[in-house]
Amino acid sequence: MASSKTVRKLQVASPVPADIDIANSVEPLHISEIAQELNLKPNHYDLYGKYKAKVLLSVLDELEGSADGYYVVVGEITRTPLGEGEITQYPLGEGKSTTTVGLCQALGAFLDKKVVTCLRQPLQGPTFGIRGGAAGGGYSQVIPMDEFNLHLTGDIHAITAANNLLAAAIDTRIFHEASQSDKALFNRLCPPNKEGERSFSNIMFRRLRKLGISKTKPEDLTPEEINRFARLDIDPASITWRRVMDVNDRFLRKITIGQGPEEKGMVRETGFDISVASEIMAVLALTTSLADTRERVGKMVIGNSKAGDPITADDLGVGGALTVLMKDAINPTLMQTLEGTPVLVHAGPFANIAHGNSSIVADKIALKLVGPGGIVVTEAGFGADIGAEKFMNIKCRYSG
Repeated sequence: MASSKTVRKLQVASPVPADIDIANSVEPLHISEIAQELNLKPNHYDLYGKYKAKVLLSVLDELEGSADGYYVVVGEITRTPLGEGEITQYPLGEGKSTTTVGLCQALGAFLDKKVVTCLRQPLQGPTFGIRGGAAGGGYSQVIPMDEFNLHLTGDIHAITAANNLLAAAIDTRIFHEASQSDKALFNRLCPPNKEGERSFSNIMFRRLRKLGISKTKPEDLTPEEINRFARLDIDPASITWRRVMDVNDRFLRKITIGQGPEEKGMVRETGFDISVASEIMAVLALTTSLADTRERVGKMVIGNSKAGDPITADDLGVGGALTVLMKDAINPTLMQTLEGTPVLVHAGPFANIAHGNSSIVADKIALKLVGPGGIVVTEAGFGADIGAEKFMNIKCRYSG
């Protein structure tokens, strides 16, 4: 399906300048022009400045009956040892993004095909570290390069906030359970209103069902049921949920928390991971809607009770709060290549702990927008034995 856009011709210099110089030499098109070429209406996206926009998931509902385009994945060979048997932790600089962007520029700007590039959002930590940015390279880049590699539209910040809210809820719950009676805990969870009446919130009914309690009124619970409902009895040694930040800070990998006098000696060891290593990032990449996000984050397991039962975010009552923090992050970000072809940037889970691919929703939106004959080129991260294999075995199978 040919498009009527004007091809932006790049002035190629030799020797090739630095990536940042090439990126800065091109004035990006206003993102509304890129959206228009994809037949996106103004109500389909929210502008984030002049060169970025969030594409809303409502596009999928509107285009539900239309046919998809072709689906192409770019992976990479698995890393070979570096130096004396050393293998770097992250496959980097192999040229996945450069190949993906270059292929799409060739298809869109020169062969006049309708094409969308789907890339993962780079994490900010390695941008300032040894790896550098992840916008492609040379004359095959996503622009504006600095915005792509830094805050973008705040998705990773939203994941950081949600992850750390859950971490705070875990330690606060352990503290309150250790220092209060069953009655006091129950009063905190189900406080009386101005009329003196108590009620369960919707999320509490999930926990009651899990416990096999069918009662609907707080005053009907027996003392034994109040104990089971109010006490999660989290085993601190079993907690797998850690804090996150989007900076490489090796001295926070292992920390001790609870040393303040107000914490009454409730000290434990934990640590920080980088934000994209959060399970919430994996949820974002595999989600299909806001409702699906809500179900997935609620089921995340943070550790076990002392009896060995798994404890979830919904048991802590924060599943809804986590979802609210993620409500804008579930929409992919529209950007452009140096030659003015459209790019959807979304999610960036590690393939060594998750599935290492950009989001299902970005690919689905792209496939509908290009339509029959159009091409979506998506990228599978890390080596073939992790990212590409998980693309085939997890992302494709789950998304259909």
